[in-house]
Parts: sequence; structure tokens; C-alpha cells
Amino acid sequence: MRLQPDIFTGVAAHLKILIVTDAWRPQVNGVVRTLEILSNDLAALGHTVQMITPEGRLTVPLPTYPEIRIALFERQAMAREIQEFAPDAVHIATEGMLGLAARSICLKHGIAFTTAFHTRFAEYVHARFHLVPESVVWRWLHWFHKPASAVMVATDTLKHELAGQGFRNLRIWSRGVDTEKFRHLPNARHPFEGPVWLYVGRVAVEKNIEAFLACDLPGTKIVVGEGPAREALTAAYPAVKFLGPLTGDDLTRAYAGSDVFVFPSRTDTFGLVLLEALACGLTVAAYPVEGPRDVLGPTVSGGPDVAVLDEDLRTACLAALVLRQAPQALTPRAFAEKRSWRACTLQFLGNIVVEPDAD
Repeated sequence: MRLQPDIFTGVAAHLKILIVTDAWRPQVNGVVRTLEILSNDLAALGHTVQMITPEGRLTVPLPTYPEIRIALFERQAMAREIQEFAPDAVHIATEGMLGLAARSICLKHGIAFTTAFHTRFAEYVHARFHLVPESVVWRWLHWFHKPASAVMVATDTLKHELAGQGFRNLRIWSRGVDTEKFRHLPNARHPFEGPVWLYVGRVAVEKNIEAFLACDLPGTKIVVGEGPAREALTAAYPAVKFLGPLTGDDLTRAYAGSDVFVFPSRTDTFGLVLLEALACGLTVAAYPVEGPRDVLGPTVSGGPDVAVLDEDLRTACLAALVLRQAPQALTPRAFAEKRSWRACTLQFLGNIVVEPDAD
């Protein structure tokens, strides 16, 4: 039997780790960024990672969301890939067609695997297909994750909620931020009237973006991202600057050139963009719901001077602007620097199940 990695130092025997995900480039979202960073950091620790993604496979667009591609007819090809790679550990990151195929193969051949609960899938499906009750999707999710040796979740709040739904073997796998990439740029300013209010993420109905766009706020609202709701929202809010998807230095400049980051989602289980905005020096306005509370702290509206959570999003925005303009005991940047990706990678290594040696 191989030894589990030392989660405190990251020192371990060389492991071959297979990660299966339906979410992958060219999608730009928290799941994709998390898995990219995890893969790179595992390699930096000396492990070999193989990703099974939709890239290079036969795919069709997801109904109502063509930016997301669904891989088809993958079980036989995937079985060969798994056999040839002979992984020490298998992690199924998503519940899509690739995830389903990997789950079936692992169960057939007695291969232990872990899964992750990244998004509020039940709420998202119901938001797009109103005839599908959330209770039906929850039963399906329970079926999907039940055989996993561990189900990884990003926050304690989600862990307790899923436990109440009957999920077992729940383990924390948190999220971090690259503070070298996301940083304050003193000369980065948008060529728009200030103050500048920024949203970054999928432009989709489940993100509740319209709650932000409808707020009566001075200055300019900016939306960075792509998604099926963009065309309708662009027509409904012509004064809003829709910049499309940005990556790399362009994304960092979009953050650093803004004044307040607005996070209108009520369903995100974490919100990686919150940490990215904080690392670039922005204060945050959000609802007092699971994702922001877990990332920023349950008493943030009266605690650290980095964000304001309020059921009135306009009130949160204006108060967050005051925070940005006033001297702060704890800066957003200092808050973000306490979150490291390496710590998250070590959590992941502590959660995976390592197969015994074949011999």
C-alpha cells in the first residue's frame, strides 16, 4: 500500500493522479481555474497528473448554454486511457458526461475514487429548466456522489448543508488566490466615469447579475465574462460596459482599475473571484449568503474592513465604496495574502484515496 502524502509538508512518494472534468477551457470559471492551478501545483510537488477533459473529444453544446460543450461516447476510450495511465488515485471533479463515464468505469473495476461538489447544480438546473424540480436533481446528485471515498467541498457551510441532505464522507478542499498574478496596479484605471463597479464571472441567469445592473449607483458598471444572458442584458442595460471574457494581465488590470467588486450571486458555493478582487485591492459588496460569508467571514459587515454584506445590494455597494476610500485597519490585499493555493493543494492530497500497488 502506498503511503498517503504528508499533508503538512507536501512530501510524498511520486503519485500518478487522474482528474476527470467536464469543465475545461475555453470555459472561464472558478472550477476551470481551480483545476488548472491544482494540476500545476501537484506537478510542482513531483506528482504526475493526467487530465481527462472535453478537449479533443466529440462534443455538442449544452442546451441553453452553448459555451459549455458536452463530451459524447467516451466510456470505451476513457477506459483505455485509465488502463494505460494506471493511476494511483482518481478524482472525478464534475457530474457531467465525462464524470458519469469515469464513475461507471471505476465502479465496474473496483477503483476507488473521490468527487467534488463545486456548484449548486440543483438550483442551476431548476433556474434553466423550470419543469425539473430541485428535489429530483438532489436525489440524482446523492446517487452520483454516494460511492465516492470522499466528497470534497470548499466550505464548512456547504459541508454541513450536504450532510443534512444525506451526503457522507465529506472533506474540506478550500480555494486560494495567486497573489503574484492578482495584485494592485496603481496606474490601472478604466477610461470610464468613476466610481467603477465591477462584476467578473459567467453572464448567466443563475449568477443574479441583474440585481447588480439594476442598482442605482453613480459612475460606471463593468461586466467581465461571457454567457447566455449577455445579449439580453446588453440590450436591457446599454450604459453598462460589457468587456467580454478576459484572462491574464487583462483580467488583472480589469480588477485593479475598478473601485468596488460586486458579487450578486446567491448560489455560489465559494466565489474564487472574491479573493482575486481582494488581492487587487478592491473592497467587496455582496449579499450575506453562503459563498461570501464563508470566504469573507460571517461578521464581515461589522468586522474586517474589506467587504460589506447586506440584503440591500445597493446599500452594500455604497458602503463598500466608503471602505475603499477610507483608511483601513486590514487592507483587502492583506486579507487575500492569507489564502494560499499550496495549502489547498495539500488539502486535496490529504483527501484522495491512493490505490494499493498492483504487486
